This record gives sequence, structure tokens and C-alpha cells, in this order.
Amino acid sequence: MNHPNMSDPNFRPGAVDARPVEPARASPVRRFVGGPPLAVALRLLFVSLVVGALLVWLDIRPYEVFMAIQRMFHRLWMLGWDAVREVIQYVLAGAAIVLPIWLVIRLMNLRAPR
Repeated sequence: MNHPNMSDPNFRPGAVDARPVEPARASPVRRFVGGPPLAVALRLLFVSLVVGALLVWLDIRPYEVFMAIQRMFHRLWMLGWDAVREVIQYVLAGAAIVLPIWLVIRLMNLRAPR
């Protein structure tokens, strides 16, 4: 606790010390996970529950997702040089969705007060 300097002209008895407190350095684990580990784990659990419910509602099972990814990589491997063309098609198809969403988010952030 900081003791007030009574000779300070700004000293007021009973006043709360308003000097900013330097935050303690975050631990490496906390920096890595992006916050308190338990809080991050609970957020990830909640988001996983929501995404899992959505996937089940769409009748998509995790095993099917992993198998589709495996089949995609196997097909790309078997295609050889045609794989480059197919990967470019995947990138362009994804970019057609991702880039407009990214642009809208960036434009919305420009308008948000800081």
C-alpha cells in the first residue's frame, strides 16, 4: 500500500489513490491461450457446443468431416500436377466467401469508435 505524502499540496485525506497500477506481466501460458486458461477453456467448450449442435442439425458428423478432408488430400495426391489447378479452384471458391466478409468487417471496424 502506498502511504500518502502529507506535504503534497494535492493530498486529500480519505481520497483514493488514482495513480494507474501497472498490470502484472502475463504468464507464458496466459499469453499463449489468450487469457486465463479456465476462462478460455470454458469459452472454447461453449463455442464447440454451439458449432457441434449446428453440425448435428445439418446432419454432418465429425468422422465424415475428417474422412472428407482425408479423401480431398488423397485425391489431390493422386492427381499430381492437376492438383495445383484444383487447389487454386478451392482457394478461389473460398476467397469468394471470405474476402467480402473480411471487407465488410474491416469497413465496420473503421466506423466503430475506439
